[in-house]
This record gives sequence, structure tokens and C-alpha cells, in this order.
Amino acid sequence: MLEINFNKVYKNFGFGNVLDGISFEIKTGEIVALIGNNGAGKSTILNIISKDENVTSGLVTTRNGAKIGYLKQIVEENDEKTVREVLNSSLQDIFDMEEKLLELELKMENANEIELNKLIVKYTNLQDRFIAKDGYAVSKRLGKIVKGFKLEKLLDSKYNNLSGGEKRIVSLATLILENPDILLLDEPTNHLDIDTLEWFEEYLKSIKKTVLIVSHDRYFLDKVANKILFLERGNCEVYHGNYSYFEEEHEKRIMIEFENYKTQEKKITAMKAAIKRLKEWGHLAAPEGGMFFRRAAAIQKRLDRMELIDKPQETKELNLEFNVEARSGKDVVIIKKKDLYIGDRLLIKRMFMDIFYGEKVCIIGKNGTGKTTLIKYIISLIESSNTDEQIKIGSNIKLGYIPQEIKFDNPKQTVYEYARSFYVGEDNHLRSALFKFHFFDDDIKKRIEKLSGGEKVRLKLFELILKNSNFLILDEPTNHIDIETRTVLEDALKKYKGTLLCISHDRYFINKIVDKIYEINNEQLNCYVGNYDYYKSKI
Repeated sequence: MLEINFNKVYKNFGFGNVLDGISFEIKTGEIVALIGNNGAGKSTILNIISKDENVTSGLVTTRNGAKIGYLKQIVEENDEKTVREVLNSSLQDIFDMEEKLLELELKMENANEIELNKLIVKYTNLQDRFIAKDGYAVSKRLGKIVKGFKLEKLLDSKYNNLSGGEKRIVSLATLILENPDILLLDEPTNHLDIDTLEWFEEYLKSIKKTVLIVSHDRYFLDKVANKILFLERGNCEVYHGNYSYFEEEHEKRIMIEFENYKTQEKKITAMKAAIKRLKEWGHLAAPEGGMFFRRAAAIQKRLDRMELIDKPQETKELNLEFNVEARSGKDVVIIKKKDLYIGDRLLIKRMFMDIFYGEKVCIIGKNGTGKTTLIKYIISLIESSNTDEQIKIGSNIKLGYIPQEIKFDNPKQTVYEYARSFYVGEDNHLRSALFKFHFFDDDIKKRIEKLSGGEKVRLKLFELILKNSNFLILDEPTNHIDIETRTVLEDALKKYKGTLLCISHDRYFINKIVDKIYEINNEQLNCYVGNYDYYKSKI
């Protein structure tokens, strides 16, 4: 059954078409990924389906009576409700029906025969609706969602007091409890730890709903998506498969498109040469050269009617290359029998960790287990004169660090002003360097507070690269950046000669970059020498 249909849809915000006549359809039960660079129009499509945006022209239809649920990137405040109340609000119609059924049961106990018959009809009709909404299993469903998203400890907390990540997880859980027919999910995996991610993947595949997902999490898309919609320069291409299939097939399509373009260019060149030659012959054969001019005109008509193939555009990649000015000693961080606390709470007991020069190490674990606390403690030892007899910091370390939540001392500064504060070189060289990081003429005038999450990451990466650090510490480095930028960052880190320590929930990134994993689990730090797939095989 057809759930969503776009037919020649255009969307213009006044500066050119964001959507340039796109068409696609989504059927019942399909899990579809909507991918493309930041600004390609992904969120615009979700907003059009949810009727938050209108189209400039074209037709958009959804199945009659289909209930749409939409997880937006920005979470909203929720008065002074607790998390429990927020979750329960999504099931309010079921709770109301349950209360009404109890009222009818009480009335039936004391009713005469005539009243009883009427009450039984009402009760039966209401019970049928209650069963259709799976009302008798509502407590079980609520418990499953609470446990899956690890919300047990947050139930009595005020929603407005939660962190941005916690609010987003509660919003996602609430949406799923509403049980819509069509789920629109904009970056649903942000702030989910790996355990929750894997639970969510299995849950999505089990509910047999129609799902449209905007996500940069390639491992997640490989697991759940069975169709890809790829947005580029206002156009939409459909790929019937998961993300890995898309990558392979997209490369093939580009090669075919380029070959077709080259073949047509050769044909056009030959036709133009033939027209020119025939006209020359016509002039030479004058006044008897009419035959040559007629043949030239016939070829020109064929040329005019030809549907031209656009030259495939090469993407301007981010210019990322991490250089090392001078290497550190072989031992970068050595930890032995260290207990890690936050306040009075023990996070990790008697941990051992070895990080050697040139290794690429990732710390993984559930949210709240101490990953960021551990790397911040290591950073404090590197940047200060403090010592810890259970932690050895290597010699000649030059640190580069990007935190999970990127903050700037003066967010009122423009991109140019901030870059000028640390860039050594002439003004035109700085502008050229920023251009290579996709900060173009208007972008460098933007105030930092107005930048998107991805733009802030790019600006920090620009600063980091200029440091020529031999030890990089990155906390969730792929958050907020699109797939193309993630790929460029991964390629740069693979070539990086220094030492990398990162925290990440991005399993695709971990698989591609990392050669050692430390997992925090039940206050223990466990070591696995390999990438994410190796780690999964061992646990």
C-alpha cells in the first residue's frame, strides 16, 4: 500500500530550488533512509510530509487516515511535567478508555435488564476499540520502551531539567509509544549509546511500520534501511537497498553517467565538425552546393533536438590532513590499578590502560559510565603540572582536543575573527584556508553563535589541524557532521601518524579507524585489540 507519494515537487525559499521537481514513493512497512549533505533539503521533506511546510508546486499525498509521528531535531519544552507524565501523555487516549471501561463495569453491576443491555453494547464497542489499540498490553509496552531507552532512573525527574540528549531520548520514546502509522525520524540515534542503538535497531525492524529516517549513522542505516533516497542539488535518486548497497551502486551510476557524458561530448564534437565541413564544401561547390547545406541543416536539427547530459559535478571535498610536527615518546598514556571517581561515585575500579605512539584507540560504554570523565582527567594531567603515580603521561606530547559539546569563549566573534586569533599568515592565505574548509565569503562573516553544529565542528577541526598535534583526543567527533564530512575525517585520521584517543558511538567510524577498544562495563575497563566487529565477536 502506498503511504507517501511525492510527484514533481518543487520547494523554493526565495534563493533557488531546494527541491527541484523530485518524485518518489514509500510503501507500507518500508524503512527508508533520506541522505544527502547538510542543506540538501532532508528536513524540508520531513516538514512537507508533516504539513509544517508547503510545497512551491507539485503534489504530495499520504495514505488517508494514516497517523504521522515526527521526531524533530530540536526538542521542545514540556511545562513542568515529569518524564513519567510525558511518557504517559502519549497513551492518554488508552488510559481514558480504560477508565471508561471500569465506569461501565460498575454501572452494569447495579443496572436493570433494559439499562444492562444498553450498557453491554456501549461496553462491547469501547472494548473493541481498546483491544484494537492493544490496550491490555499497554503496561507491558510502556515497560519495554522505558527499559529499552534506559529511562528507569529518569521517570520522576522534571523533563525541563534534563540535558538536551536526555530530552531527545524521552521525545523519541514518547513518539514510539504514540504508535503512529508513519514515523518521521530526524537524527534519531543522536545521544543513544551503542547498547540502546542496537536495541532500537531491532525494535524498528520488529514493529513493521513505515519509517522515513534522516541520519548520518551509516552502521545504523546498514542495519535497518531497505531503501535509500539520495538528495543532491535539488534532485532525488532512489536506491533499493541499505547504505552499503547505496555506496557501491552510487559509484557505479556516477561512472556510467560520466561515460555517457563523454560519449555524447564526442558525438557532439563530431556532429559540429561535420556541419562545419559540409558548409565549407557547400561554399566551395557554389552555386551547386545546396545539397551540402541541406545535409548540414539536417545534422544541426538533430543536434538541436538532442537531450544534453549534464557533466557530473565533482564534489569539493573538505581539505583535511593532520600533520605531526614532532613525535612523542613510545608510551603516551600508561594507567595501572587506577580507581576513577566522580565526586563520591566510583566509575571505574582498578583500571589498566596502555596507549602507545601511533595507536588509534576508542573508549566505548553506556552513557554515564565515565568515558568523558576519564579523558578529561588524562587531559588535565597533560595540560597541568599535576601528577598521578598511577598514570604515566609520555614525553613530548602536543595535545589536540575536541570536546563533545563545542563551546567558544566569545560566541559573538565571527568565523574570520576567531580564525585570525590563531592563524599565523597573511590575510589572503587565511581566507583561502577557510575556503578549503567550506567557509566561503558570506560564511566567514557569520557569528559563531549562529553556526550549525556541523559548522562548529569544521571550525574546530580547522584550528586543530594548524596545531600539528601528535596526540589527538576527540569526544564524539562525528556528531553533527554529514556523511561526506565524516568520510573525509575518517580518511584523514587513517593517514594520521600520531596517536588518537576517541570516544564514539559511531560504529562505522570505529570499524574504519580504530585498532584498539576499551569498554567500560560494570565499573571495569576491558581491552579488545581490534575494531568494532572484532569487539562484537568477542563479547
